[in-house]
Amino acid sequence: MKPPAVSVNRLFVSYHGKDALADISFTLEQGRMIGIVGPNGAGKSTLFKSLLELIPRDKGEIAILGKPLKDMRRQIAYVPQRSEIDLTFPITVSDVVLLGTYPKLGLFHRPKKRHKEWSCHCLEKVGMADFGKRQIGELSGGQQQRVFLARALAQEAQLFCLDEPFVGIDVTSEETIITLLKELRDHNKTVLVVHHDLSKAHAYFDELLLLNVRLVDSGAVEKVFQPGSLKEAYAAQLPFSDWNIGAVSS
Repeated sequence: MKPPAVSVNRLFVSYHGKDALADISFTLEQGRMIGIVGPNGAGKSTLFKSLLELIPRDKGEIAILGKPLKDMRRQIAYVPQRSEIDLTFPITVSDVVLLGTYPKLGLFHRPKKRHKEWSCHCLEKVGMADFGKRQIGELSGGQQQRVFLARALAQEAQLFCLDEPFVGIDVTSEETIITLLKELRDHNKTVLVVHHDLSKAHAYFDELLLLNVRLVDSGAVEKVFQPGSLKEAYAAQLPFSDWNIGAVSS
C-alpha cells in the first residue's frame, strides 16, 4: 500500500504570539491535484512554508511519502510566489531551469551533458525553449512562471508545491501550466496549489483544503465547495449580503 503523499497531524504555527495555523490535520493521497484555498491571511502560504520547514512550527507532525522531510527534500519541488523571487539576479532562463537538476547532483558535482539536455527538454515542455539565453527579469509574468515550472519539472520530484502560480499571468500561460500540472497528476505525482480563484476550483482540482487559520474542510471539490463551508471560511472577509460562490476569492 502506498504511503500518503502528505500527512499532517495537529500542526500549529504562530507569528509573534498570534496563530497563523491552529490544529491543522489532514492526509493527502498520491496522484491527486489539490487546491489550497481561503481568504487573505488564512495561512495558505504559511502551510507550504511549514511543510517545507522554511519557517518553524510550534508543534505538529509532518510526513512526506511516509517519511520525515529531511529524508524527502529531493522529492519536493517548490515554486514560491513570484513576489518572493529576485528577478533582477543576473541569471539566464536556461540556468534557472538547470538549477532544478542540482538537488540530485550532490555536493560539489556540476551538471553534465545529460542534465543540460534534460533542462532543455523541460523548457520545451513549457513552450520557452526559444528564451533560454534571456535574463529571467526580461520576461513577462506568465513567461517567468512557465520557466519556474520548468525548473520544478527538472527536479523530477514526486510532490509539487506551487504558491499562487496563476497570479498576474496571461491566459495562454495559465492554460499551459494547468495542462502540465494535470499531466503530472496523471503520472501519479502529487500537486498542491495555493489558489485564489474559486470559480475555477472544479475545473482545476480533484480536492481542496479550505483554510482560515484552522482547517474548515477538506476532501473532494464537490464536498468542500458548499455554501456552509465557504461561508465559514470567508464570511469575516465579505458581508453576507454580498456573498456568493462565484465572487469569493482571496
